[in-house]
Amino acid sequence: MVTPTERSSQTRVPIWRNVVAIKWATQLGILLTILWLGYVVITQATTNLRATGIPFSWDFLGEPLGVKLGEGFNTDPESGLEALAVGMVNMLRVTWSGVIAATILGTVIGISRLSSNWIVSRIANAYIEFFRNIPLLVQILFWQALIVGLLPDLTPEMEGSGWLFTSPKGIAIPWFTPLAGRWQYTVVLIVGVVAARWVYRRRLALQEREGHETHAFAWSVGTFAVFLVGGWFAHPAAGVLGWLFTALAWVSGVVPVIGLQLVLAALAVALAARYIVRYLRRLRSPAGMAKLSDDDYFRLAVAAVVGLGAMLFFVSGAGQATLSSVLGRSLWYQMNWGFEPLFDFLASRFDFSGGAPLRFTLPEVVVPTRFPQYSHEVGKALTPGFLAVWLGVTLYTAAFIAEIVRAGIMAVPRGQGEAAAAVGLRRGQVLRLVVLPQAFRIILPPLGSQYLNLAKNTSLGIAVAFADIVQVGQTIFNQEGQALAVFIFWMGFYSLVSLILSGIVNYYNRKMALVER
Repeated sequence: MVTPTERSSQTRVPIWRNVVAIKWATQLGILLTILWLGYVVITQATTNLRATGIPFSWDFLGEPLGVKLGEGFNTDPESGLEALAVGMVNMLRVTWSGVIAATILGTVIGISRLSSNWIVSRIANAYIEFFRNIPLLVQILFWQALIVGLLPDLTPEMEGSGWLFTSPKGIAIPWFTPLAGRWQYTVVLIVGVVAARWVYRRRLALQEREGHETHAFAWSVGTFAVFLVGGWFAHPAAGVLGWLFTALAWVSGVVPVIGLQLVLAALAVALAARYIVRYLRRLRSPAGMAKLSDDDYFRLAVAAVVGLGAMLFFVSGAGQATLSSVLGRSLWYQMNWGFEPLFDFLASRFDFSGGAPLRFTLPEVVVPTRFPQYSHEVGKALTPGFLAVWLGVTLYTAAFIAEIVRAGIMAVPRGQGEAAAAVGLRRGQVLRLVVLPQAFRIILPPLGSQYLNLAKNTSLGIAVAFADIVQVGQTIFNQEGQALAVFIFWMGFYSLVSLILSGIVNYYNRKMALVER
């Protein structure tokens, strides 16, 4: 007679046929293989670079670049890292403004594509087919050639201010010149945005509770307008933040690094333990039992390893050096950065001085030498490189966004619009209140992909000498020979930008998702 224990041992699956063991072994094997390949590639690349007399190094980040940049917040950087920072800011300028412009233009073109007016529909269709089927690099080069080749030259006779200047040096337009009070005014506007959002949500809640129109959007706009106008006169009150930043700078300068190491190490362990406990509590049944799958064990193991790894990092010498740089105790590649310098900088910008935070200024042509140029003190000068890249990526991406918007609108059942029209809504109200809110749930995921494409396509600005991170990086590795280090920097930066954009789109995608009951 076979006992239950013997029967269990006879039916037990061998480890080489166990699905859980095979899955874990496969994942660990792939991970170790990737790490091994990375080690081999990096080691071989380092050896080859050393053989050429140019060993792999990050020293170029702290060395003077020796050249001036075409545009940016600092055209004469003191180090390679500062030059790359200028390139990153220039790239982000094109990205955020291009995303906004492409979204608006693409939405208008997509809606026009569905218009019952034959001329409007054909114009929208022609726009989409034209810009979508021409390579983006060709479009960027075209816009640069158009700006440089067709616009008239600047002459000394044009010296002085005016409303608009166009030349091969770019386009100069009126702009708001920031003054000393802009920091306080910015804080007031941020508070205004928060207050307007709070009012909007309160009015919506009141409408749902009482069932009548509460004009939530109008109330939120009015709230922001109060801060916009009132802050112009009351912004010096935000100078109280200068005391706060002064105190934070003092704390950052006296806090011991070893104490911060221990606090962060304990915090890493506490967060990992909290995640594990909450995960187990979420899986626990009302009877107090929890059945864990192999995926659950994997997540718990990863959380424990990450927590312990972070703890070991913070208590190690590498953690001490990193925290010293973060606090600002030492220069980081000749850039005075960290919490203490940051708070000192902010404290110097916040005071109780009055005056207008902004001043509307007209562009001006100056002749410091034989060659006239645009003044950097007033107005806003848009360089040919910036204009070519911005127009190229904006118009190109807008064509794809238009098709996404058109498909999203067509995916909404026709009965939704017919029902809205039956209750007396006008066509514009049907589109704004019924169709677009439902279409946006379909539009948002592919829209995020187009935002990522726009951000990455800005790298084509190197073809028109636009001083973004790619063009600045090319200048650096042409001088220093550190191509591998610059490529690593590029990949890290673009990955970070893509992850941030994806996170923002995913957040709104979750907010817009229908909640199942």
